[in-house]
Amino acid sequence: MKRSLIAAIALASLLPMSQAMAHKTWLLPSQTVIAGDSPWITVDAAVSNDLFYFNHVPLRTDGLVITAPDGSQMQAQNVATGKYRTVFDVELKQTGTYRIAVVNNGLFGSWEENGQRKRWRGSPASFASEVPKDAKDLQVSQSTGRIETFVTNGSPSQTALAATGQGLELVAVTHPNDLFAGESATFRMLLDGKPASGLQFEITRGGTRYRNAQESIHVSTDAEGQFSVTWPEAGMYWLETTYEDDRTSLPQAGKRRLSYVATLEVLPQ
Repeated sequence: MKRSLIAAIALASLLPMSQAMAHKTWLLPSQTVIAGDSPWITVDAAVSNDLFYFNHVPLRTDGLVITAPDGSQMQAQNVATGKYRTVFDVELKQTGTYRIAVVNNGLFGSWEENGQRKRWRGSPASFASEVPKDAKDLQVSQSTGRIETFVTNGSPSQTALAATGQGLELVAVTHPNDLFAGESATFRMLLDGKPASGLQFEITRGGTRYRNAQESIHVSTDAEGQFSVTWPEAGMYWLETTYEDDRTSLPQAGKRRLSYVATLEVLPQ
């Protein structure tokens, strides 16, 4: 074991910094398929090195949006943030599918002031009042991200899965709570409501802490924004893709960085 640890440390030192220090954001529900009269689930939210093992920092849930099967918005219960994770409960009063997401859309800026680099984070509405008009060497970028998972009480439904038309979104061709090992599932990605082609997806089964290889699956969206994956075995899977363009909501922002993350459970046959 000691030799393995030394070898792992040596290997990490040879990796590019972005790869060696890569962190994964995720939501992990206690169950994704359940049936009952107003059952509850608990959701872990974290940023970690391993899936789904909370060992870095908690995921902040300021942008938490829970959509009920009828399309209405719900509030999380018993929210608590600790050293390594945020935890909250959701009561599933309605039957059907729930969409649980952390959605962020913010601006990031930096400029030179008195020989030092100043940094700012906020919204388009606060930009004019909080960033100096004559800021030297001003650099502004926009970041839009969605981290989500899906839970069904009883029979699956579609209303909560409707796209909002903002940022990167997943459209369920195959229902996200109807996934089984050995079967293929198909999804469509949208960018601001339109098919997003050429997106590169990394799909990784949880439990990476306990195996030597990530065993990730890499797929790309086609011209219609669709991609398919055949699940090799049961478990919780993490899906991620990123994109960058210049469709910002503020003229001063030179680029927009977009990201999408989902946690999906694949059940045994």
